[in-house]
Amino acid sequence: MDGVILVINAGSSSIKFSVFGADLQAGPHGQVEGIGTAPHLSVPGLADRALDPQRVADHDAAMQVIHDWLVAHHAGERNVAAIGHRVVHGGQDFAAPVRIDAAVLAALDALVPLAPLHQPHALAAIRAAAKAAPAVAQYAVFDTSFHRTQPRLAQLFALPRALGDAGVLRYGFHGISYEYIARRLHAVAPEIAGGRVIVAHLGNGASMCALDGGRSVATTMGFTALDGLMMGTRCGAIDPGVVLYLIRERGMTPDAVEHLLYSESGLLGVSGLSSDMRVLLARADDAAREAVALFVHRIVREAGALAAVLGGLDGFVFTAGIGEHAPPVREAVLRQLRWLGFAIDAAANEAGGPRISAAGPGPSAWVIPTDENRMIAEHVRDLHDRAKEPS
Repeated sequence: MDGVILVINAGSSSIKFSVFGADLQAGPHGQVEGIGTAPHLSVPGLADRALDPQRVADHDAAMQVIHDWLVAHHAGERNVAAIGHRVVHGGQDFAAPVRIDAAVLAALDALVPLAPLHQPHALAAIRAAAKAAPAVAQYAVFDTSFHRTQPRLAQLFALPRALGDAGVLRYGFHGISYEYIARRLHAVAPEIAGGRVIVAHLGNGASMCALDGGRSVATTMGFTALDGLMMGTRCGAIDPGVVLYLIRERGMTPDAVEHLLYSESGLLGVSGLSSDMRVLLARADDAAREAVALFVHRIVREAGALAAVLGGLDGFVFTAGIGEHAPPVREAVLRQLRWLGFAIDAAANEAGGPRISAAGPGPSAWVIPTDENRMIAEHVRDLHDRAKEPS
């Protein structure tokens, strides 16, 4: 590959970017935040640069800022060989990363109802990148693709068959992170890489995945990224009757319920203080402690279910912001999973691993940092190089 790979991760009011060489060596990274309100360009090692709110009011303008910064400081359009986008939802059709063309873009537009809080921002960034750098190939890497290896029963809801046929299924998310961890296991913990492993991606968004031989066989998130574990501001698994109650008895609109479940629940809702685990671990009040305890309880409960699906367990991996940086959470989880054979090494846990379980006959526990951007770059490099091979 001639040139660098630009990886884009777009949110509602920000676009994060990372640059990788053809050898996947990480280069500059940063983000444009506050799109449409108080926009600024943030690049580690450099002072934040405030941007004109009227000029940077949408993703088109934000992508142009990123493009112009690369031209001035690193690489212009002629040196960017390809752009890779994190796209949350690939639906039933996209089981692997793909080069983006008009047909792919139309198919991704059709999936917006399945991920209304995430998909539109990725698509806006794709269109904006096409305007800023029209000659550069773009690729979509999906959070759902890694889970397409799951057996049919793991993907089904107990709903009328017509709904499943129409795409109302358990898709699972954080797949880019899980794929990266599955590959890293061969280098960090080869003794469990081909075995039965639970990976806990614990951050502001949180989920868990059961790996068997490096393949996803079950995960906690389902039709949306709202299901499963308690998260920073998301409730996780909830009795659907609660939603009906909120609409019928509390008079809440669907939009209000959506905002409650996505933005006002989880650690923030239970604690009444913060969605940041660091803040809650530093507090001694009952509400903060209960929020942390509930977070751990949900992890332990889901771990039992995933271990049952796997038929046993060889290893457990913590990753993402909380998983990598919160020793008390890891300690509490493993203490409650002693029945599975875990024995924690307290000193290793405080040091951040990578192995945090004591030597012995039981399953091992690990801390392995995830790198979704690198995983996206790897897919883009492979697809781009393959496209240039003579047929």
